[in-house]
Amino acid sequence: MSVRLVALGDSTVCGMGDPLPDGSWRGFAGLLAATFPTSEYTNLAVSGARTPHVRHGQLAAALELRPDLACLLVGVNDTMRSDFAPAVVRAHLTETAAALTGSGATLLTARVHNHARVFGLPPLLGRPLWRRLCALNEIYDEVYERFGGVRVDLTSVSWIYERANWSVDRLHPSELGHRRLAHAFAVQLRDAGWPVAELPSLTASGGLPPTPLADLRWMLVEGVPWAGRKARDLVPWAATLAGRELLRRARLAERSPAS
Repeated sequence: MSVRLVALGDSTVCGMGDPLPDGSWRGFAGLLAATFPTSEYTNLAVSGARTPHVRHGQLAAALELRPDLACLLVGVNDTMRSDFAPAVVRAHLTETAAALTGSGATLLTARVHNHARVFGLPPLLGRPLWRRLCALNEIYDEVYERFGGVRVDLTSVSWIYERANWSVDRLHPSELGHRRLAHAFAVQLRDAGWPVAELPSLTASGGLPPTPLADLRWMLVEGVPWAGRKARDLVPWAATLAGRELLRRARLAERSPAS
């Protein structure tokens, strides 16, 4: 049985953090595709994608490929923008999931971890970001309850907060992190009866070995330009979150009975 796997999503789904010697990205979806004896694999993910980009920019191409498995991981970029609106994200994810499953695909989704801990954010920023990520998880819970499929719950695994599983930017998984995610999906697919020939190795190999020089090059070539592009939105977003958190604390203090 040849498995048609199509990946939709953002930079993590693209494979960023798991570079190959030829300069391309592999990532967990590519590693997962390699676990099947035969497969047809297409990665439609785009760095920086948000839920409307997937629905309106990636979904049509995915449906043309008639996938057996459709990886749908997107939404974290939405939570890190000043215009984050759970109702809008829910609508885009629900419509995308409905179209994919309606075409016969089995969904691959995930519940996201508290990435504020990975970033090492102070509580003033970490708490509001985590609340947004929890709102995203609630949407994915609804998607999973309605459309089923295979889901990895990253809130229930301890390895997600280990530094070795993250690239130098602490935003994208490292090769090991991608391998762990691919392994988690492969175990569930195997247990569900999919023809998984061999689980992905949890030993980092075959990619581009991380070195201080490679990390420095990444920061100069990719990291700094990325930060510059996002600063116009992320800085106001961070300031807004911090302000709202301070206001929330003040209101809670006002409601608390005097000691």
